Amino acid sequence: MDFRSYMDVALTEARAAAARGEVPVGAAIVGPAGVLAQAGNRTRELNDPTAHAEVLAIRAACAALGQERLTGYDLYVTLEPCPMCAAAISNARIARLYYGAADPKSGGVAQGPRVFSHAQCHHAPEVYDGIAAQASERLLKDFFAAKR
Repeated sequence: MDFRSYMDVALTEARAAAARGEVPVGAAIVGPAGVLAQAGNRTRELNDPTAHAEVLAIRAACAALGQERLTGYDLYVTLEPCPMCAAAISNARIARLYYGAADPKSGGVAQGPRVFSHAQCHHAPEVYDGIAAQASERLLKDFFAAKR
């Protein structure tokens, strides 16, 4: 089986989030038929602290399938998921997580609480980091530099 990265879809969503004034994070849920759902951060637009790209993409994918689990689906996201998003990924039973930039400040996968390593975590996806990391990091750095 040939690997095909869908990080370009997540990066497109991250750019759109930045254009809306949101922190530029994008996500895509991918299954056997390709991209099922995609989203970018919308916390400010929706006045919702849970409206992270990952959560919005998971919600859209579950709605499209009419089920609460995404067994066998992959998630591509431009930034290491925070603890809240890591818990949502676990609860959705995502098979594989691919992410770009590491998040030493707020990450919950390889940094901080390392949610998938906890005994209370009922499901841990396969994790692949560093996918399009430079492009993801550049988006974030440029966004925050413009804010200063």
